[in-house]
Amino acid sequence: MKISDDIQKLLPFGYLFLVIMGILKECFFHYQLGINILKYSTIIDILISPIATFTSNPIILVFVISLFIFHYHLPSLLAKYNDRKFVIRTFELKKIEGFSEAETKSYFNSVSVKTLAAILCSFFLGYGLAGGYFTGKKIRDHKESYNYRINYNNGKSEEIFLINTNSLYYFYTVKGSKTIKITPLGAVENMELIENKMVTKGLFLYNTSL
Repeated sequence: MKISDDIQKLLPFGYLFLVIMGILKECFFHYQLGINILKYSTIIDILISPIATFTSNPIILVFVISLFIFHYHLPSLLAKYNDRKFVIRTFELKKIEGFSEAETKSYFNSVSVKTLAAILCSFFLGYGLAGGYFTGKKIRDHKESYNYRINYNNGKSEEIFLINTNSLYYFYTVKGSKTIKITPLGAVENMELIENKMVTKGLFLYNTSL
């Protein structure tokens, strides 16, 4: 399918928007845990933050793909059903009488883009705020799941609740403590997923966050 000129022009700005949303999501999430995540992030972490968020869970990935597919076809749906009251109220459409074909197409494209941007903004901010709140509550109430054992290069091991990880650091709490530890990946030999008794090397967990 041919992508319209309006959409093609917005693609670079669209990715910039996603990066900004990814940064805000991570900041809101970690701020509630007392972490300034930008101090512990690289440029690569920041650039892939929206991709990491989208791929963090299969349900989220399916939702996001469906969202983009729907909004790709939304302009043609609006052109077809723009006289329906429900559609007019939902998308706050204005009358298009007197619009040329090109103006009508551009208008419906802009409505689709604005709607998609609003949904993504709500998703990222809601994800960050809710995720940080419930993670913090788990730690305060000692309701974490200590599913991992971290093995350090010095031979020491600890059972942990893994909060997050990026290209440089692990963020976690140790069993029996509310204190959040931030450990460089280089200080860790490997990590064991206790439930499945399988060893996962440090960078295996890298796709979970900023």
